[in-house]
Amino acid sequence: MPSLTWIGKDAVLNHHLDVPYRVLEKKYTFSSDDSLSCHSERSEESQNKIIHGDNLEALKSLLPEYEGRVKCIYIDPPYNTGNENWVYNDNVNSPKIRKWLGQVVGKESEDLTRHDKWLCMMYPRLKLLQKLLHVDGFIAISIDDNELYNLGNVLDEIFGSANRVACIPVLTEPSGGKSKEALRIGHEYICVYVKKEFKGLKYESKNVEGRVEHDEFGEFIRGRELSKWGSESLREDRPDMWYAIKAPDGTDVYPYRNDGKEGRWRWGRKKSKMIEILKNPQNALWEKRKYDNGVVVNGQTERWFPYEKIREKEKQFGWNTWLDTIGYNSIGTNELKQIFGEKIFDTPKPTTLIQWIVNLMDDEDGIVLDSFAGSGTTAHAVLNLNKLDGGNRKFILVEMENYAESITAERVRKVIKGYKSDVQNELYSKELTIKDIKRGSEIVKELDNVRDEHKKDYDKFESIIENKCLKLLGVKKGECEGTGGSFAYYELGPELLKDGFINEDVPEQTIREYLYYTETNHVLPQSNNGHPAHLGNFEGVAYYFLYNKDETTTLDAIFLASIPEKADRYVIYADNCIMPQKFLFDHDITFKKIPRDIRRF
Repeated sequence: MPSLTWIGKDAVLNHHLDVPYRVLEKKYTFSSDDSLSCHSERSEESQNKIIHGDNLEALKSLLPEYEGRVKCIYIDPPYNTGNENWVYNDNVNSPKIRKWLGQVVGKESEDLTRHDKWLCMMYPRLKLLQKLLHVDGFIAISIDDNELYNLGNVLDEIFGSANRVACIPVLTEPSGGKSKEALRIGHEYICVYVKKEFKGLKYESKNVEGRVEHDEFGEFIRGRELSKWGSESLREDRPDMWYAIKAPDGTDVYPYRNDGKEGRWRWGRKKSKMIEILKNPQNALWEKRKYDNGVVVNGQTERWFPYEKIREKEKQFGWNTWLDTIGYNSIGTNELKQIFGEKIFDTPKPTTLIQWIVNLMDDEDGIVLDSFAGSGTTAHAVLNLNKLDGGNRKFILVEMENYAESITAERVRKVIKGYKSDVQNELYSKELTIKDIKRGSEIVKELDNVRDEHKKDYDKFESIIENKCLKLLGVKKGECEGTGGSFAYYELGPELLKDGFINEDVPEQTIREYLYYTETNHVLPQSNNGHPAHLGNFEGVAYYFLYNKDETTTLDAIFLASIPEKADRYVIYADNCIMPQKFLFDHDITFKKIPRDIRRF
């Protein structure tokens, strides 16, 4: 496959491995629940995150908890028009990169410099985003003509050309934009790639197929099982989705899997369809299903099993390749004016566009990540969708600029709690021609008549010219209802490993999470076998971290005797080891010295 080369590429190919791992420090949690809407460490944990800090380091810090878990990534990176004040100057330890990333972005006469610099900035960030993406997930990136082709080549290299879904044109400036060139470009693009599987994307509208059945409420078709299958289908993955549903005979039904393990429902209690089923079991389709051969749960070899009842004739998937009605930049600007009362951010994306992108994700519980968060439109879109359909989508925003708190987080707070909002209605519209301009006094009189007709209905009027049309808008003061929800606000904290040693200012729990991730590529289990040094077991291996920042720890016979359970193999971290190498070999024990053998990722 052809590949793109640029000056400095060799130094950034694996730069993401050299980025220091920093701790995420939670500053506060904000929630629609007044009891949680406080700047307090005692606030309840939220699954939504807003992170202030360099997005490359923030993405690295997300890996232990989120690698392979993010279902939808949307980013709106700098378009590299030649006018940005670059803040993405990574401290790469290479004279070649320092030369290119340390310079001010050039104008068109220095075009090569500008594109090399942009590619050096983007490449390591895309590498980390690819690691965070779920196997069924997708990434969508807004871009314009300046870097479209370079971005496409880099995405082909990182994600694979076979995983390219589409390059979607988006009409952002119906008038063609401000350019005075022969070709006025009023559109941008969204590049969409998947990690591996296309099944995580919604594609098109289609009729619901299946045998039509009837109940007391009318016709329905058997839908999906209410139990979650496949990845993340255990109770421990989503403890809040383990609860009882009443079967037709009045018994409590829990989402046990066919193998007898405790599973989870596909939906939470607050999902609208689940609310109806909890009120009346007949809103689900029930049948008896056997467990796997030899499996007995609570003395039973079979249990009641519920299915969704689909009453809609058609499932809407909303998949267009030219977006000409929902992506106007003016919509995003007006939204921010509604929220803040003034224009405080340049070129924000409209919420409708990001909702369209997020809604391509075929998972109403999925995680959405935006590492170029800007004004916070992505969080706004996620909260809107959750309110509309009862979903439980989560968002993670990363913003490195100082407005992360004053604009990004503040917007999300206002959306969650509600805000004063002017309601605008178009009362008059007229396409202007040269003839109309000549009779300007008549048009002014028409506008005055419309104002007089509606003066009791509106607080004020605004006249605007848009797409060669003169419009009169009636403005009425109003309130925008809050979406509900919550988020936790974080700052990037200290490095976990500094100058080759463990940073003793870092909480031990964070070090344990990091170690377990470096060993297993999985999240540290919430519980262990009771031993204070036990991290967890994975694929037959038991991991132990014998650590005390105030004294030296030693792997010896006393420690080994304290291990309460037998495993196939053991990996034990400690400062020293006095056990003979032959003993360790004979008992399948791997000793790793702190900090020398702690892996950097």
